[in-house]
Amino acid sequence: MALPETRYDFNSDNTAPAAPEAMAAMLEANAGFVASYGADPVTTQAADLIRQLLDADAEVRFVASGTAANAIALAALCQPFESVMAHEHAHAATDETGAPGFFGHGLGMIPLPGDHGRIDAGALAAALAQPENGHVQSPGALSITNATEYGAVYPAKALGVLIAPAKARGVGVHLDGARIFNAAAAGFDLAAIRPLGVDMLVLGGTKAGMPPTEALVIFDRPFARRLDARLKQAGQLPSKGRFYAAPFVGMLREGAALRHAAHANAMAARLGAAMPFALTHPVEANGVFVAMDEATHQRLEAAGWKANRVFDGSVRFMCSWATTPEAVDELVQALTAVR
Repeated sequence: MALPETRYDFNSDNTAPAAPEAMAAMLEANAGFVASYGADPVTTQAADLIRQLLDADAEVRFVASGTAANAIALAALCQPFESVMAHEHAHAATDETGAPGFFGHGLGMIPLPGDHGRIDAGALAAALAQPENGHVQSPGALSITNATEYGAVYPAKALGVLIAPAKARGVGVHLDGARIFNAAAAGFDLAAIRPLGVDMLVLGGTKAGMPPTEALVIFDRPFARRLDARLKQAGQLPSKGRFYAAPFVGMLREGAALRHAAHANAMAARLGAAMPFALTHPVEANGVFVAMDEATHQRLEAAGWKANRVFDGSVRFMCSWATTPEAVDELVQALTAVR
């Protein structure tokens, strides 16, 4: 008997197609001759839309991946003999093949605990309180993820509790916003990012429904000095930069990014409400995490539904801009059948 075709609907928000608004903007940008390396009108328009979205003056650059954006940001914030404080399961600490250390010429990582991917304030305070020691890599940067790897959303006030003591110690702050639009759709105020003291933001494009692109937003302008040279050395200064910027134009000019993120969150809420397995994390953004033994997980994948097991042992189901109510209901039927 033939096995069912594997469905990747909920495997990751990376598996979804690009949204029509992003693709239309790509086609619009593909007209005529313009300056290269980001000196074109499309890139200028995208950067202006991002500044408007965040209600903040900032330098903006566009790169190919979240790994590149995170690693380059952390390398700019942190000296090679320093470390980045991050949640122990943050993408930068677990899923980027040492890229921050590579681009940062040896910078280290200080993993911090915390429920649902949120950094525990007490653990951060303890890391900041460690005495300076020439034999260890002391903290040079703090990296926070919103929404977190487990789909939790930091309110602005909770971010402030972490950022304020870090800034008081002279530590740079990086915000990994791979799913920042999902956090915003859940109530997080994007205009609060700059006043909170974030130095660099990675504004996620790919998971939001764009072709591969991420925006690196530099609020603290001294960090932008020679940034283009850093990007060029890292292979992240594309000659046809308009095609990295154009998806942001399409997704921001009429609010599509936030509209699609709200839909993804709603689909996750629908799945969470009907989920026949116990939830391991609250459903606050576009991810649903459940307790599932390995035999059941294998039965689900044999039935044709691909889902990842993540670092805390949960099985993860991600919703995207393209997730449909019908697909959610089909998945719930399959989950019920293998339970």
